Order: sequence, then C-alpha cells, then structure tokens
Amino acid sequence: MARFGGLLATDLRDVTSDPAALDSTGFWAVAADFEGRLVCARFGDVRPDPVPAPVPGTWHGPDADRWTSSLDRAAYVAGVRRIREHIAAGEVYQANLCRVMSAPLPDPDRADVDALTAHLARGNPAPFAGTIRLAAHGVEIATASPELFLRRDGRRVESGPIKGTGRTVDDLLPKDHAENVMIVDLVRNDLGRVCATGSVSVPELCAVEEHPGLVHLVSTVSGELADGAGWPELLDATFPPGSVTGAPKSSALRIIEALETAPRGPYCGGIGWVDADRGAGELAVGIRTFWIDRAAPGGPRLLFGTGAGITWGSDPDREWAETELKAARLLRVAAGRETSATQGANGTTGRTAP
Repeated sequence: MARFGGLLATDLRDVTSDPAALDSTGFWAVAADFEGRLVCARFGDVRPDPVPAPVPGTWHGPDADRWTSSLDRAAYVAGVRRIREHIAAGEVYQANLCRVMSAPLPDPDRADVDALTAHLARGNPAPFAGTIRLAAHGVEIATASPELFLRRDGRRVESGPIKGTGRTVDDLLPKDHAENVMIVDLVRNDLGRVCATGSVSVPELCAVEEHPGLVHLVSTVSGELADGAGWPELLDATFPPGSVTGAPKSSALRIIEALETAPRGPYCGGIGWVDADRGAGELAVGIRTFWIDRAAPGGPRLLFGTGAGITWGSDPDREWAETELKAARLLRVAAGRETSATQGANGTTGRTAP
C-alpha cells in the first residue's frame, strides 16, 4: 500500500526498477534510495482516504535512549572541519554531511509504517508526507518531508530546494541565505540539462516557511521539459537532489562518500507518486523520513537520517546542533508518545553506535 496527499493506493499490480514505467499508465508509488536503488510500484485501486488518527497500541516505537548514530558528535564536528578544508582548497562550495540513526524495533512483528504515519501526521504534519509499504520488496517508509524534489504537470516541472534551518526566523544567518542561493544555482543547472533552453526560472528565492519546531528557507525553480524528455531523463539529470548533496554535485558526492560511514538509503532520496495517466507526479526529498530494515544484523531496526549543509561559514558545533534540532521532535513522535504538533521540540537524539 501507499499513502500520499489524502489518497490511499492498494491492489499492487507491478513492481519495477525501470523509470520508463512512470511514463506508461497507472498510479505509481516511487522510492529512490540515495545510492540509486529505484522501486516503482503500480497500484490498481486509488481512492481518497485521509490519514486516520493514531490508534493506541498499533505502533510501539523505540525509546529515545535506544537510538544510535552512525557519526557521534566528535566525528560529525571533525567532518565539518574536513569539508571546510575542501572548501578552502577550492574543491567544493558546499557539501551536505549526514548521519543515519537507528534503533531496534520493540515489536517487529507488529511494526507497521502506516501506523507510524498516523503519529507523524498528528505530531509533525508535513506538506509532502507519505507512506510506502512493500515489505516483500524491502520497502517500508514513512516520511514527513517538508521538501519538494520534483513536481511534474505535463511538461512543466518544478523543484523546491530547502537550505537554511533555525528554530525561529531570528536564527537564520547570512550563511543560510548564501547556502540556499548556491543550491538554487545547482538545481537550475540540473533542470537546465533536461528542460527547454531558456525555460528555467526562479519564481521564488529564500522564502521563509514555518514547520513544527523550526523554520526553513525555501526557493522554487521551474522549467519546461524539452521534447523527448520524460521521467528517466528528468531523474537522470537531477538525482540525487542538490539540496542534500552539495555544489558542485560531483565533488560533494565524493566528499560525502569519504566522510559518511553508513548508506543513506531512502533518506535524501526521492519518495512520492506518479500518475502516468495524467502526466503528473510529486516526489519529495526523503528527509524527516523513517524506514524499517528487517534484514539488519541483530534484528529489525527503525532508521532515520539527519544532516546539515556545510559551507565556509559553518560553525561545526552549530551544524551538529542543527542535526539535533531536525531529529529531536521526530524521534519523540516515532516513540508513539507525541500527539500534537504544538508540543515542544527540545530533546536529545541518541548516542554513538558501538
């Protein structure tokens, strides 16, 4: 099953890794891992069905002290400093440094990401929230993403990169605006590879958006697909999303691979839906995203990623704090105890993985 935008998709018909299927027929759920694995699932029954309220006892998530992190504070801060060295050497302007958190599932046999989605919808509502549950294919994802990766309506395409995060507007620094502008330039370049010449524009730059517990700077980049270009070409030109890689993208990806110690998986990938019959679709950047790994050593685990964009103006301790801010609220929601988006956002996000 899959849930997106008040729609519930059931009656699984096809599963493929071929992006050309998204230009065929039917309604597809799409999950693209940061490392490149693509799962497209076509469903036969799609109907309105709002996310239900959480039902007590249907989701039991990990307690806060059960989470471990692929990078502890010392390793993360050292990684920020290393990225600044790469920037000083002229190799990159910005790179996103992330860490993957995980915790054992208390009750794996009853762990259902759709039940987790109900808690996320109440405790951390998000514009691009969604669920994909294809357990037989190793995909169990619940996302509360605030960020648009790609929206398509016929030949029109749009991206909404987020860069710049704070608890309030007053927390946003000139560094945050500079970071956003850099990524907007990268996204313009990515879309320019697959859009008609002269059609790429930036209708909105560094707009402030409020989300539960924090604020973001968000820009909009749009264009018209060139003749002959479809989903395969669009994904090839833009993936992985620029806001979670860095600029130049190729250099940032090389640095990420050297510094990060765990695969990102669905985190920082693309998650969403495509209605091939209407030529429409909406993929979110896979941030604020949980997924289940049932093949993990030691038993099934729940995973979550958090990170920050690093520039020359980055303060290592502040960047670590940003990753904590992004994770704290969501980990409490995933425990199944936070029930209101108006509750506070303070908290800790775990310890170092052994």
